[in-house]
This record gives sequence, structure tokens and C-alpha cells, in this order.
Amino acid sequence: MKAVKQHLIRVSIVTALSLGLFACGGGDHLASVDGEKITQQEFNAYLKLKRIDEKNAERTKAALDNYIERKALAAAIESQESLDAQAIAAELEDFRMQMLLSRYFESYLNNQVTDSAIDNFYRENSERWTKKKVKVAHILIRTRPDLPETELQTKLTLAREAWSQLQAGKSFDEVAKKYSEDDLSAKKGGDLGWITEGAVDATFSSTAFGMQQDAVSEPVKTHYGFHIIKVLEGPATVTEPLESVKGDIRYELRNMAKEAELKRLLASVDVERNQ
Repeated sequence: MKAVKQHLIRVSIVTALSLGLFACGGGDHLASVDGEKITQQEFNAYLKLKRIDEKNAERTKAALDNYIERKALAAAIESQESLDAQAIAAELEDFRMQMLLSRYFESYLNNQVTDSAIDNFYRENSERWTKKKVKVAHILIRTRPDLPETELQTKLTLAREAWSQLQAGKSFDEVAKKYSEDDLSAKKGGDLGWITEGAVDATFSSTAFGMQQDAVSEPVKTHYGFHIIKVLEGPATVTEPLESVKGDIRYELRNMAKEAELKRLLASVDVERNQ
């Protein structure tokens, strides 16, 4: 019986390949493999999947030949009954569900999260991207949490000595290079660049943002040690432009839209569990 079935499959291949020459010329029935018809509608869907232009006769014929051959091979393998049919069916069902979810949400989210939707969200929530920034320099005398009180006082004395030199008229750049134990910024006269409010140590942040431009603080204590802070520029309020946050907004809106649509879809289907 298997030999007869394989013969039928081979005959179908020969017939189908010859029909491939006229695949796009006529009726809906293009070919058959072991009695199973291949319709024009089925083949057009395959061409669309493979992104093959129907007007390209050479590529279309090659695609049909390949499609028929694979159909025939699949039929021949199924007829041998050498594979676990239930396992294959389970895998196909899992793939079908995943494909449905993927294709549906790809289309749904593209329609929901448009450039216009992103623009509106940005305008309505502009405060999220509006931040206060200040450009500062500092002189750091490092400490540790476990430092004995006598050593802590020595560190404080050193910080006050540096501050006294600033009060006496020495430049911040000069004093920072001499006293600061933050080697990286000390080489630049203590310059830390622009910092965002709340993005650094709370004591450091509140001190820096409470000062005017060119003001210099007395030594303030943080987890890292004693700082003398100078405001180089600002504080200033800065709003990040749409283009710099557009990707983040798109990601957020897509997640929100997907979560809402998942809940809607699940609520639209009756599900009963027996266990």
C-alpha cells in the first residue's frame, strides 16, 4: 500500500511540475499532490508570505515547483507513519497560536501607537521630561562610614582649610587640584559637569540646587565625604526634546495597549477548566 501511495505522489509531482508552466494563466486549480488540490488562492497566499511578485513569471514558476515538491515530500513522509503524529500536531498548534498572537499584535499595535499618539502623549505628560539641571564643580575630602571620630575631625579640618583658601581669594580650580581627593574631577578643577536634580546624593543635590551661579558652599557631608560645591552654571529647567524620548514613549504605549487588548480578548472568550 505504501509503495502504491508513493507512486501516486510521484505521479502527482510530475503532473504538477508540468502544470507549473501555466500556474498563473488560468483556473483556480493549479495542481494536485496525491489527490489534494493546490488552488490559486492558496498559492497566492504563499507568494505573499515569501514576498514574491506574482508578475514575475520566472520566480512564480520556480516558487510553484518548490511548493509542490515540498507538499509531495510532506505527504510521502506522513504516509510512512514513522513520526509521532501527536507530537507534530501539538507543535503545529503551538506554532499556530504563537503566529496568531504575533501577527495580530504586530498589526494592532502599529495601528494604535502612531506618531500622532506619541506626540499627544509627549505633550500631555511633558513634565515627565522636564528636569532641573545645574553645572557644578566640587572639592571632595573622602571619608568612610567606619572612620573613627578623631580621623573624621581631621578630614573636616582639611575641608575647612580648603574652604578658607577659597575665601581668601584663591581660585576654585587651583584649590580643587591641590585638595580634592576625587582625582578625575580634580584634574579639571573640580568640574563635574551637569547634574540632574535628585540624580545624586540628596544632601549634595539639595545644596547645589539651592545655590546661585558662582556661589560656593561651606563643606557639606555626604556618604562619600566632605564636599565644597561651586555652581558653575544654572540652575536651569530643561525639557528633553521629543526625538530623544520618542523610542521610550513608543515602548511604553505599546506595552500599555497590549496589556489592555490582552485583557479585552480574554474577557471575550468563555473558558472552562475541568481541573
